Amino acid sequence: STMFLVGLSGGIASGKSTVVAVLRELGCAVIDADVIARQVVQPHSKAHQQILQHFGTEILLENGEINREALGNIIFSQPEKRRLLNSITHPEILKEMLKQVLKYFVLGYRYVILDIPLLFETRGLTRFMKYTVLVYCDPPTQLARLMKRNRLGTAEAEARISSQLPLDEKRKWATHVIDNSGDWESTRRQVLRLHARLEDSLDFLWARLAVGTAVAGLGGLVFLLLRHFIS
Repeated sequence: STMFLVGLSGGIASGKSTVVAVLRELGCAVIDADVIARQVVQPHSKAHQQILQHFGTEILLENGEINREALGNIIFSQPEKRRLLNSITHPEILKEMLKQVLKYFVLGYRYVILDIPLLFETRGLTRFMKYTVLVYCDPPTQLARLMKRNRLGTAEAEARISSQLPLDEKRKWATHVIDNSGDWESTRRQVLRLHARLEDSLDFLWARLAVGTAVAGLGGLVFLLLRHFIS
């Protein structure tokens, strides 16, 4: 009974969603940190209440949900606010991610892909990944795609890109790189090759985790793992 974790990341407008779509088509287990990030800040949640305390009600939509665009504009221009938001949301996101990892383990998956946009910025989670994958594209392509996708001017697009670690820097830390600078077919071929390598891998993160579950009880194991992940 073996399983390992694969961290997947990229940069804004680098094309990570394209890679994830292919991986899902191939039947891979993918945990999307962005989706979880939206779930943990729903109205009446612990994170939602803390965000309102620090950022005010002006970031709310009429239905009570957080206006991600308004909040994004604040944290992109104010690094200290970005760090504050991360300190509120990251523990809740990690708890939910761990629950999903355990679910896929029980279902018998050999590996789980964790889609984490800021994997290389935070660096804390990389030590739990057997492999890390970067979805890369060259800087001019990244800028052009972001301007087109979000209808931004050059200065605003460059500011958003500069708020993240440069893709060329992230490339140094990744064990695998998917170059998404070209066309879709080129990217797809690279993903297929990566998938084949992962399927053939015999490496694992938690050997015989099921034995520990049976002995310690699932509740105790989850508590210990949560402390390990968050510490």
